[in-house]
Amino acid sequence: MERKRVGNRQKLYLQSCHHYTVPAIIAPMNNQSISLHWADIYADKIIREKGPKDLYTCASGITPSGTVHIGNFREIISVELIVRALRDKGQKVRFIYSWDDYDVFRKVPKNMPNPELLATFLRKPITLVPDTTGAYSNYAEANEKAVEHLLPVVGIEPEYLYQAKRYRASDYAQGMRTALEHKDEIKALLDKYRTSPLPDDWFPISVFSNFTGKDTTTILSWDGEWGVTYRDDETGETETIDLRTTSAAKLPWRIDWPMRWAYEGVDFEPAGKDHHSEGGSFDTSKHIVEVFGAQPPVSFQYDFISIKGRGGKISSSSGEVVSLPDVLEVYTPEVTRYLFVGTRPNTEFAISFDLDVLKIYEDYDTSERIYFGVQEANEKRKAKESRIYELSQVKDIPTEISYQIPFRHLCNLLQINSGDIEAVIASLPDVTPGQTERLRQRCVCAWRWISTFSPEEFRWVLLGENDPLMELDDTAKKAIAELHEAVTRLDDFDEKQLSEEIYAIANRCEIAAPELFKVAYGVLIGKERGPKLAGFIKTCGQKKVQPILERYL
Repeated sequence: MERKRVGNRQKLYLQSCHHYTVPAIIAPMNNQSISLHWADIYADKIIREKGPKDLYTCASGITPSGTVHIGNFREIISVELIVRALRDKGQKVRFIYSWDDYDVFRKVPKNMPNPELLATFLRKPITLVPDTTGAYSNYAEANEKAVEHLLPVVGIEPEYLYQAKRYRASDYAQGMRTALEHKDEIKALLDKYRTSPLPDDWFPISVFSNFTGKDTTTILSWDGEWGVTYRDDETGETETIDLRTTSAAKLPWRIDWPMRWAYEGVDFEPAGKDHHSEGGSFDTSKHIVEVFGAQPPVSFQYDFISIKGRGGKISSSSGEVVSLPDVLEVYTPEVTRYLFVGTRPNTEFAISFDLDVLKIYEDYDTSERIYFGVQEANEKRKAKESRIYELSQVKDIPTEISYQIPFRHLCNLLQINSGDIEAVIASLPDVTPGQTERLRQRCVCAWRWISTFSPEEFRWVLLGENDPLMELDDTAKKAIAELHEAVTRLDDFDEKQLSEEIYAIANRCEIAAPELFKVAYGVLIGKERGPKLAGFIKTCGQKKVQPILERYL
């Protein structure tokens, strides 16, 4: 394969890290063989179990009770990957995302402003709760739009369904009547998994009072058709409503979910391990859906996500969350997708903000190199990594490999240039127009990581003329003088040769090599340790290093 010429600086670094040179445009692999990726396996299962259809419907959804965290995002992207796999097989797919925004506001999250005001709306629908930031018409919409505005960044664009709007328009009037008609059957199904049975006067619907707006109500009777009478338990008032015209009635979650499977014709919807546990909501819903004349969708259980290198339990209601914007601070959209694409949904994994970030970027780069044929792999691994790479892309698969620069080295370049991304890009050889934007995105993430999340020993700043001088004895001064002389001839050395020269300086000046390194780092960045010294000096370049060393001559 013909390889593109690589500039000296990148060539030096790639050689030292066992990396690969960057090729010119290479046609992507023809991946028409049977895929063993979990998304393709489930796409095949949907087609097999649901049979040939003009349109398959895949669904996801959540109650916007607080900040939508990265654990919730796992469900969204899992469905999107199934949708993409079905479309890759030539199928037409409808991808719906339901905002269950007619649910009850049960708890005030910690991260919300003006919590005292929010507390006055407890037990009301979350669409009636105000957005105390003032940006949106209500609390639910604020949480919804925060997600909707960001999902296209990671290649996810579902059709959004707003359940408050649908219930208030009585779209589910027939569904509620069907539930009432099959009250005893539904009760028996629910009681099967309860430690104590539901009371005999239980009804399979709930009502938000037209007197107080709260769900603190008791259903008194149903007339056998469309009329339901309830009592407001706070005021004692009663009212009869018509299911065909009321905006107050809704189904409880365990009945609402299967009703909507039937209403929308859902073929696939996953759920978390809590819902998929024995007696959980999926377990009951897969039976209750038959009451509405339908069959349960194909599903799988997805596991929890933990966070490594950053505090906070993932919980929307508590407000202590790590959300998609947080993850996108340190991972590009493609690498964010890669985290989920490369992990089976039923496997728990941690999203890292610590040193694992370096490895995750390297793993993604390896997958890309294998896809473009730059790195050799056996056929099985080639097929696996190529499919992971394809599904990790936000939209179209690039026709050109990205600029392969290790994340840690990029962090060093950014620190050398005080975070000036354009200066870093300009300093790199052979960056093509097709690579520039992806490289810029990686620079943004690298700078955020090194500035915010990296260990302290990874952070440094080149010292300047206004910084205090380090106290050196005569031996150390002599060694720094010789190092300065070597830097004046920096172009005469490659990294290995410069490393050998540094050890030779230590020998000539009769200073232990570790002590010389300590002195050099102290002079250059004010720390006892730093990046590998020879490579660091080569990367910084003569113009930046020489003036610092001259302060000690």
